[in-house]
Formats: sequence, C-alpha cells, structure tokens
Amino acid sequence: MSDKISGVILAGGLGRRMGGVDKGLQLLDGRPMVSWVIERLAPQVDDLRINANQNRAAYESFGYPVFADDIPEFAGPLAGLHAALQRASHPLVATAPCDSPFLPADLVARLHAGMLAKGADLAVARTFEQVHPVFCLCRRDLLASLADYLAGGGRRIDRWHASLDVAIVSFDDEAEAFSNINTAEELAASRSRPCRPVDE
Repeated sequence: MSDKISGVILAGGLGRRMGGVDKGLQLLDGRPMVSWVIERLAPQVDDLRINANQNRAAYESFGYPVFADDIPEFAGPLAGLHAALQRASHPLVATAPCDSPFLPADLVARLHAGMLAKGADLAVARTFEQVHPVFCLCRRDLLASLADYLAGGGRRIDRWHASLDVAIVSFDDEAEAFSNINTAEELAASRSRPCRPVDE
C-alpha cells in the first residue's frame, strides 16, 4: 500500500454491558483483550495508538501512545475517531475496537482495496447482512465533517456515514473474526475459543 496508515484501537467506552469494567483490560487466555488486538492490528499499520478514557497508565504499559476523547462524557466511538483523526500521523486512519481479539490479519489491506476500488471517503467491514462500522478505514481529511456532525449533537455512526461515500467491504469468509466480547458471559465463552498468534 502506497498510502501510510495510522492505526487506532478504540478502548474509550464505559463497558456498561460488562458491568462497568474496562473491557480492553479484561483477561482472555491470560492476557488483556487489548493485547490480542494490538498483536493483530499493529503489523497492518504504520503506527499505532490507543484511544482510552480510563486507566491510561495501564494502556500506556503496552508501549503505544494513549489519548482520550476530546469530547466529554463518553460520547461513543465517533468521539474516539474524532480524537484519532486529530492526532493521526498519516493520511489514512484504521480503527478497531478493543473487544474484538480475533480481528482479521488482512483487515486493513482489504478495507484499503475496497476504498480505492470505489474512490470512497471511508471503508467499513461487513459480514453477511451485518455492517461493522468500528472496523473502519477513513481519510484523515474527514475530520472537519466529523467535527461538524458531533458539534451538532450527532452521535450515530450510520447517520454520519450517510453523508459520505462509503465502501462496504465483505468479510463473509472471515465472519467469526469479527466476534466481539461485550458481556462477562461472552468473555467466559470466548475462553473456550483460545486466541492464537497471527503467524500460527
């Protein structure tokens, strides 16, 4: 890929469905979930950062820059993307959530190919009928558009996307890679599906 890409792991939520704990720091096979995401996403991008609104020191221990939302009161994943676009070192920004430790090893390459094929502003993953908007590759110059949307009180990703040229990229062949872990029950179930290093 000729365009350089900044990667951002979104770990800025409150984890309400997991009892208010920080999801990215919950253990899966003896390691925090975010460490599995780092292992899979870092090789796909030119630099990596973590968006976290809590437990900054814990996230910094993984060796990557950490930043919080600029919009207060846990405004959702778009607030994390907004902060990421302001800090990105490169023209493109790829995002993935901290609670998806099985994400595809070819996520960014396929999103990039889809973006180029359509000449789109932004590319997102889809498995069958489900779109996964937080698995995203977008142009850094969308910052002004997103800032205006958020300043007007917008929070829903789909409504912002409706104003853009979006490439929807199929990952039907890797649907299980998009399994995310939102509850304690899902975390327990995932422990019976151990993560594996990317190169295995």
